Amino acid sequence: MTELLVVGVIAVIAIAGAAVLGPRIGVAAPLVLVAVGIVASLVPWIPTAEIEPEWILAGVLPPLLYSSAVSMPSMNFRREFGAISGLSVLLVIASSLVLGLFFAWVVPGLGFWWGIALGAIVSPTDAVATSIVKQTSVSRRAISILDGESLLNDATALVLLRTAIAAAAASFSFWGALGDFARAVAIAVVIGWFVGWVNVFVRARVPNAAVNTALSFAVPFIAAVPTELLHGSGLVAAVVAGLFTGIVGPRRLPPGHRLSDAQNWQTIELVLEGAVFLTMGYQLAGILGDVQRAHSGVGPALLIAVGALVLTVLVRAAYVVPLLLALSGSAKRGERMQSRFEEMHAGDRDAMSEVIREHRPGNRAPSERELDRFTTRVRRTLADIAYFTKAPLGWREGATVVWAGMRGAVTVAAAQTLPEDLTPQRSLLVFIAFAVALLSLVVQGSTIGPLVRRIAAPVTDSAEKDLEERQRLLELMRTAAEQIPDAHDDDGPRTQQELRAADPAELRAWMGREKTRRLAVLEAQRAAILDARDDGTFDAEVLESMLQNLDAEQIALELRGAPAR
Repeated sequence: MTELLVVGVIAVIAIAGAAVLGPRIGVAAPLVLVAVGIVASLVPWIPTAEIEPEWILAGVLPPLLYSSAVSMPSMNFRREFGAISGLSVLLVIASSLVLGLFFAWVVPGLGFWWGIALGAIVSPTDAVATSIVKQTSVSRRAISILDGESLLNDATALVLLRTAIAAAAASFSFWGALGDFARAVAIAVVIGWFVGWVNVFVRARVPNAAVNTALSFAVPFIAAVPTELLHGSGLVAAVVAGLFTGIVGPRRLPPGHRLSDAQNWQTIELVLEGAVFLTMGYQLAGILGDVQRAHSGVGPALLIAVGALVLTVLVRAAYVVPLLLALSGSAKRGERMQSRFEEMHAGDRDAMSEVIREHRPGNRAPSERELDRFTTRVRRTLADIAYFTKAPLGWREGATVVWAGMRGAVTVAAAQTLPEDLTPQRSLLVFIAFAVALLSLVVQGSTIGPLVRRIAAPVTDSAEKDLEERQRLLELMRTAAEQIPDAHDDDGPRTQQELRAADPAELRAWMGREKTRRLAVLEAQRAAILDARDDGTFDAEVLESMLQNLDAEQIALELRGAPAR
């Protein structure tokens, strides 16, 4: 027990050290931790322990995916959902089929369905591994696509893995497999949405920030565990709960609660991500030993892993190229329709009503609610067109999306769930999966930074555009503040002499009124920012920065009392 405690303390220190040392030596912290884990597996006094894959799949991934979903800009996720869903479902299925044929061909006696099972294990990109990409100068839009893909593709891979194992043991039904997948996702969405709603509803009524954050740690498991018991995707449920919390939370949860959440979840992410990479390195010695005992050597298995990694990159490139062409065509169609939408948006409500009536049977006039929804839809469509026009996806972004699709701990953990009594050459399959993940991290993870710098687009006036965004947003906030009546401007002290001469009771009353008014201003400005977020009319990072400033000002105001005049 003492040895395990010492190992745990050393692991936490190693994770913190890698986070500091990695950027200084120009190596991503996850790669440093993998190396540390490999060295640790060779140290005699460190106890040998078999790490259950369920600890990764059920204990580590739900909180990591939940935290990523909470912090992901919801509007960007909506805008890129077509690309994200394609990469998360279609690409995973295509990769699994191609890799399944490859594995069935190169591994004697494996069979098609076990090849598909291993292909499903190797196919999904890893949410933890793609954290390496965020340390580079990748475009914000590419980051949104990669983040969204890594949030959802694990579910596709795990459902496909279960289907392939069942097909290998019995018979396969395409429609049955499709129904299982649809049912798993539907159950996850319903439970995840409900848990997210309950999460925000309950935590909005908990006054203590520390207790509130402690409750948030349980949310991903509350979403994932019952979903898995009902044969749904627990990972998708955790993601949906996180997305709901990220959208609704800023409107319902106090600033102090959100600040506490952000700080504590950053620490949780750091430790869990680091533990995942340490675990990968630590397991290498045991996996190598299993392969050596069961087979003649690791050389042929390593060659198979290299071939599988090359195939994953080629299949990904073959999918991303037409995806970029489709996205480019969609953006051009939006540009052609932009003038029409601008005319509708510039017109009055009567003109918009006429537009709706023209496209309705019977020329029926819309209700006020329908008119409001149509106006919002037009406004958001214009914002979407501006977003796609301002941030087009060219060959540079496409190359980044292809090369940034790294495998990681999910691949290793999923491989270890292969049933020991059914899987042919199980130790070999586990090693191949581990080798693909490790090679992906080392080769792609160590070269993604230089690649991005090499193909980076010429320097643009992005800083100037951000400044323009901030100025427009400040104007929006000023307009929101002007809606709050300033009824007490003339009855309070204005000079130092008036402050000294003021009656203490009257001064306290005036300060209370000023504090109340200032809090009302902050709430109005926050509501305006969140409305702009939902409409997508501003850059997500600029909005988040402004929201954090408002939260900090409100926290300071609540701590010190009244604002300065």
